[in-house]
Amino acid sequence: MAVEARTLAPPPGLKVAEELPDVIPARKPLKGFWGVVRRRPAAALGGAILLAMIAVAAFAPLLGTVDPGELAPSRRLRPPSADFWFGTDMLGRDLYSRVVYGAQVSLVVGFSVAVLASVFGLAIGLVSGTVRWIDGVVMRLIDGMMSIPPILLAVALMALTRGSLQNVVIAITLAEIPRVARLVRGVVLSLREQPYIDAAIAAGTSTPMLVIRHILPNTLAPMTVQATYICASAMIVEAILSFIGAGVPPITPSWGNIMAEGRALWQVKPTIVFFPAIFLSLTVLAVNLLGDGLRDALDPRMAKSL
Repeated sequence: MAVEARTLAPPPGLKVAEELPDVIPARKPLKGFWGVVRRRPAAALGGAILLAMIAVAAFAPLLGTVDPGELAPSRRLRPPSADFWFGTDMLGRDLYSRVVYGAQVSLVVGFSVAVLASVFGLAIGLVSGTVRWIDGVVMRLIDGMMSIPPILLAVALMALTRGSLQNVVIAITLAEIPRVARLVRGVVLSLREQPYIDAAIAAGTSTPMLVIRHILPNTLAPMTVQATYICASAMIVEAILSFIGAGVPPITPSWGNIMAEGRALWQVKPTIVFFPAIFLSLTVLAVNLLGDGLRDALDPRMAKSL
C-alpha cells in the first residue's frame, strides 16, 4: 500500500528558523587588527613606534639626509633651522643625518643580540634542564657569569678586542646568554613535572623527541617575551659602550657616540645630546611596550586586566 508523502506546514504563530548559510563569512582582517589595538593599546603604540624606527633606519638615505661623516668647520655648532633640522655638531656635521643613521647601529645591535642570545640560551637551557649530570656544571658557570653585571662583562670583553660593530654584538650576546639559559632551564624543570610528560615517557618516547615535541614548543612563549627585553637592554648597553669609548669606532654615527661627543658642550649646545637621547629612549620604550603586550597575549594569567 503506497504511502502518500505530505509536506507538513508549521502551525500558525510558530516562526521557522532561517536556514544557515553554507559558508560562514570570514572575519575581516581590519576588524581583527582594530580589536587587537583596542585590547592592548600600549603594545600597539610600541609596535607602531618600533616600525617607524625601523623605517627610518632602512630608508635613511631617502629622508633628506647627507653624508653623516662630512666635515664642515665653517658651519659648526649651528642651531636647528630649516637647513639643519637638528643643528650641527662641533665639527660641522649634520646632526639630523647622524641621528638618523645612528638608528641603524642600535637596531642592528638590538635585534642581533636578541636573536643570538635566544638561540644559544635556548640550547643551553634545554640541555641543562633535560640532562641531570650536565645541569650542575652548566648552572655553576651560568651563576658565575650572572654575578657580573652585563655592562662590566661587555666592557671586559671589548677591552680584549678592537672596537667594531661585530665585536659589540658578540660581547653583549655573551653577557645576555645566561639570562635566557636560566629562564629556559626553569621552564623545562617545571614542564618535566607535568602529567603529559610522564605519559609520553611511559609511551616510550625518546628524550630527543620528548624535547622537540613537548618541551620546546612550551618554552618559545616566555623566551620570545624575554627576547624583547634583551633587545632593549642591548641597545642601552651599546649606547653605554659607545659613550665611554669602548663600543663602535668614534667615526661610526651611533647614538652613544653622538652623546659622547656632545657631553663637553652640554651647557652650551644641549641639543647635541638631547636628540639622540630622545631617539634612544623612544626605541627602548617601544620595545618594552611591545614586550609587555606579548607577555599578556602569550600568558593570559599575567594579563593586567585579570
